[in-house]
Amino acid sequence: MPEPSHSDDGGGTELPPIPGKRYFTIGEVSELCAVKPHVLRYWEQEFPQLKPAKRRGNRRYYQHHDVLMVRQIRNLLYDQGFTIGGARLQLSGDAARHDVTQSHQIVRQLRVELEEILSLLKR
Repeated sequence: MPEPSHSDDGGGTELPPIPGKRYFTIGEVSELCAVKPHVLRYWEQEFPQLKPAKRRGNRRYYQHHDVLMVRQIRNLLYDQGFTIGGARLQLSGDAARHDVTQSHQIVRQLRVELEEILSLLKR
């Protein structure tokens, strides 16, 4: 289990940056968000905001916004102590649009992507 972070984003566990891919498998999302695949499948039933695309054989393909949503759900449940119902209400209300944690994740992700672009340009 990774060490808890002591950063100012309010998160308990430091999660890896999200790679600049278009689609992610459930296994990749599981690793990126430190949540087991069966928990992700359960959250799909509980949170209408989490709807990965399903392709052949009912395989799930998560997009970047889905990964951010999983991280936000994880933060609400594991770090902030919300119940499933409370987290669902939090995500559906105005507070979801102003969630500081999600903003920090987006900024962090943009920075990683910009640094990748910069390293490509320097070559």
